[in-house]
Amino acid sequence: MIQSAVLAGVFDELADSYDHGHHEEIARALIDQVAPGADDAVADVACGAGAVARQLARNRPATASPVLAVDLSPEMVAVGRARAAGPEGAPAIDWRVGDAVPLPVPDHSLDVVFCASSLHFLGARALADWRRALRPGGRAGFSLPLATHFRPSPRFAELLARDVPLPGGAREASDWAEAHGFTGATSRVLAVGTRRVVVTSAIRPDGE
Repeated sequence: MIQSAVLAGVFDELADSYDHGHHEEIARALIDQVAPGADDAVADVACGAGAVARQLARNRPATASPVLAVDLSPEMVAVGRARAAGPEGAPAIDWRVGDAVPLPVPDHSLDVVFCASSLHFLGARALADWRRALRPGGRAGFSLPLATHFRPSPRFAELLARDVPLPGGAREASDWAEAHGFTGATSRVLAVGTRRVVVTSAIRPDGE
């Protein structure tokens, strides 16, 4: 897939200069909002350097399954592995290089899916795949740039998914999630320096 190859190349180039602090803060906000259980089966979708996975791994009990961290950029995954050395080490994270849609998991096998700072590249198809992968009552947490504060370079603008409208506020993000098959969506605007993102949590309904 040309789009995937191009995205992988772009993020491979960025891996060493990525703004990790920005994404660590977004990851913390998403984890706080979704509040996964310590033993939940979790995926960090289009994980980049695995900001969500690494934070979860710090308190992951030895009996829990590893957090799945998947990204199409080998260089970003390599950076994530290096940053996860030590207490956040390899046993608590299952690093994978590959497309995040579809997730490499069986149907209804996850309790939580996180997608920090990446959904606007993946497209709405990701939400359909999360519903497939999540158990009834499972939760998804994602972030999107606030439309009024997003200024992508022309190179990145060409890679944006056309079916993911950037929200103008929290309510828009929640409505969009619910329009794509989730329920109980809650969102808030997060200020990270001069940038603004919307963090959203939503529930996969029972009975699908």
